[in-house]
This record gives sequence, structure tokens and C-alpha cells, in this order.
Amino acid sequence: MPTSWTDKLRNGRPHQVKRVPIDIAGMKAGQVMLVPSPQLVDGFIRRLPKGRGMALPELRLAMARRHRAEVTCPITMGFQLRIVAEAAWEMHNAGAKPADLAPVWRVLDDASPTLKKLSRPAIAFMRECRRREGLPARPPDAL
Repeated sequence: MPTSWTDKLRNGRPHQVKRVPIDIAGMKAGQVMLVPSPQLVDGFIRRLPKGRGMALPELRLAMARRHRAEVTCPITMGFQLRIVAEAAWEMHNAGAKPADLAPVWRVLDDASPTLKKLSRPAIAFMRECRRREGLPARPPDAL
């Protein structure tokens, strides 16, 4: 049986802070980089206040600073955001209320590449949660 997204969220590797080995994905070799775990991303997103969205670059910078790093790996962040989003969708389908989920919709807007990787029902759910909190479908600079 395939591993559920919720299991992937709970059983992920721990986060790491290390040097960027080569110039990649907008990061420079030698920078101190946070490689986030799904649990770390989930926990950070759960602290975002209701009705406050956070752009992905802002989220990556805030998480890096919290862990004394200069950058957060954008590639790993994309993977972890998907795990958090898919796990939230699974939990919602199992009967959890939005208040009990990691509010990943506060980060995933229509400009987010990660949102586009989710199933259509999950995308609709994320959009509806954004609408209920008064968050725009797209960030102002993407209009």
C-alpha cells in the first residue's frame, strides 16, 4: 500500500542547516542553507495568524532566519509544502475541520507552482479557505 501524505508528514527526515555546495536555484555556493523537513514547514505554517497570507519567498526567508541560515532551499521547500498540503487535504477528507489543519492555504496562492500540483478538489479547497479568510487568490505583485 502506498504511503499516505499524512505518514510522509509525520515520518519525514529532520531538517538540516548546512552550506550550499554549488550555485543552484538562486542560492550561492557557501551560503548557510536551511533544508526544511515537512514537520518544520507544517509547524511554521500553523503559527501564521488567520487572515494573513505569506508569500513563499517571505516564508523561506523567515524560516531561514529562525534557524540562523541565510537561505531556505527552494527545491526542498516545494517538496515539503506539497506534503503539508496533501496531508491537510487527507485530514480534511477524514473529517478534520480547517481549524485543525496546517493552514497551508495561507502560503499557497494561484501563483504558487506547488498549488498546481495538487488534485483539483484539493486546489478548490485551498482556494475556498483563502476566500473565507479574505486572502487574495493571487499576490498583489502577480496581478
